[in-house]
Amino acid sequence: MAAVRGSPGPGLSAAYVRVSRMLAITVETENGQRHIRIATQELASLVRRIGGENDKLLVVQRIPDLPDVFIQVWHRRGGDYTLEYRDGAPDRHFQTMLDGPEPVIAAMTGWARMEHGWNTGLDWVPLDLGPGPVPPLELDDDEREQLEKRVREVLVGGYATRAELAEIAQDYLVSEDYGPVSPEQARRLVDRMWVERVEEQTAWEGETDPERLTRAFTALETAGITARENFTCCRTCGQAEIGGVGSPDARGFVYFHSQCTDAAAGGHGLMLLYGGFDGSPATTTSIGQEVVAALEETGLSVEWNGEPRQAITITPLDWRRRLVG
Repeated sequence: MAAVRGSPGPGLSAAYVRVSRMLAITVETENGQRHIRIATQELASLVRRIGGENDKLLVVQRIPDLPDVFIQVWHRRGGDYTLEYRDGAPDRHFQTMLDGPEPVIAAMTGWARMEHGWNTGLDWVPLDLGPGPVPPLELDDDEREQLEKRVREVLVGGYATRAELAEIAQDYLVSEDYGPVSPEQARRLVDRMWVERVEEQTAWEGETDPERLTRAFTALETAGITARENFTCCRTCGQAEIGGVGSPDARGFVYFHSQCTDAAAGGHGLMLLYGGFDGSPATTTSIGQEVVAALEETGLSVEWNGEPRQAITITPLDWRRRLVG
């Protein structure tokens, strides 16, 4: 029996409890690692770890990320810890020096939890690192409309970071001898549209369809099926790469690529691609049945005729994916 739409299915309450205990942050490290929604002890371990070559910096942002709101720490082994935070405007950027990881951990954890007075008791010094004036975009109406339409399409998809969206905005109108959008202009455009989307999602209540999808994919991954969201740019790349991203003993896979995400964000439902790693129609059919069952368990509506060559489609689908950043 499928779960009631909008409520956790059987046995999922424990997962919800675990998620509620996570810090609603992303942590990016100098060595390229990115951690999303981690426990306090994991943040503490990351702070204690830094100091080595190419691993001296942690940047922490809340979920959803907001422009110019972050806390970060820099440390080289044998030296002090340089802790900074910024709260929006250039005159809300501060720095302090600490001689060990524990006060850094306490401050970062308090910041992540938005605790009152988290920054008291430390000797903060204001920093003036504000950007200079950014000239307005010099685009005609058609170009501006095209650019904002593309940025919003990816933004509503919900998987891109602000930095990735800024790259898209900067490159979208580029031709051989024409590059009308500077990096600073791209960031300003994206920041405005990002904040507008964050404001939109404050009105969303309860679990959304993309969150149900993530819940189903998590269950499938646990059951031995490699499940990936917004995976690669197209079917050709997805089929070529899906075998290398999951557990070596996975029985099969399910994914959707970025073009599928664009379609879902545009209100056209979501197509899922799936199969068995042994290549047999019987295994592919079995994987498809497990995928459908997991999706229906979360309350999503699925169309599939049971044929191994037929894609699985989630429809109708209300694509409201909350931003991370």
